[in-house]
Amino acid sequence: MSADSQPAHNLIRAPRGWRRLRGWANRVGALTLVELQKLSHDRTELLIRLIQPALWLLIFGQTFSHLRIIETGSVSYLAFLAPGIIAQSALFISIFYGIQLVWDRDAGILAKLMVTPTPAAALITGKAAAAGVRSIVQVIGVLAIAYLMGVALTTNPLRILAAMGVVVLGSAFFACLSMTLAGLVRNRDRLIGIGQAITFPLFFASNALYPVEIMPEWLRWLSAVNPLSYEVNALRGLLLGTPSNMVLDLAVLVVAAVLGVIAASALLRRLVR
Repeated sequence: MSADSQPAHNLIRAPRGWRRLRGWANRVGALTLVELQKLSHDRTELLIRLIQPALWLLIFGQTFSHLRIIETGSVSYLAFLAPGIIAQSALFISIFYGIQLVWDRDAGILAKLMVTPTPAAALITGKAAAAGVRSIVQVIGVLAIAYLMGVALTTNPLRILAAMGVVVLGSAFFACLSMTLAGLVRNRDRLIGIGQAITFPLFFASNALYPVEIMPEWLRWLSAVNPLSYEVNALRGLLLGTPSNMVLDLAVLVVAAVLGVIAASALLRRLVR
């Protein structure tokens, strides 16, 4: 019997439903592990990245605590600042993730990945998840420094795990933002410049350093559309127990991460060309 006359029921069909979702999740998990294995080539990277948040807490935080020029209600300024520094350090890790994508393109790795059955969305999600896992180390490091400084943060393990989940969501969005920019500019040096140009505006146009109430009106508007503000709000609610709209904060972070994956995936093939 010729190949053309084989019964239709003998043809191999593409997986659907749950099998397709499971296959997609397996690819995302594998790509995440590949990204995390890159850390084995430079194990000191994560320790070096803890220097900046430590300086923010030890110098900036303690100085402004003594000056007492920022009113933070019933919590100390150091306690108010710690969740903001966690979000900031995760932002600094994620916002340059698009550069790794450009390096993969220049090394020919990205072109090889794009000809496999792996969807572009799975590739982007894997890299975004890896950025989130890397950022968890920042959560642990900043919490350890804060505890050593006597900052009154929660010791409830469930709340700490939830805070790690919040940081993963925030990091995933900012990593996708960086990879979206990589698809637009397609140039490593230009991407580094853009990343440096938007990092501090994102940080200072949030509530990481000061309450929204003391901001000028125009800065409040920027803070309201900045996902970093919602990440910081959720972290303060979990680590400090301050009032927060957790449902809104998580909804914004989830929607932002999903839209980020969609945008970065749509531009991924443009980066390979």
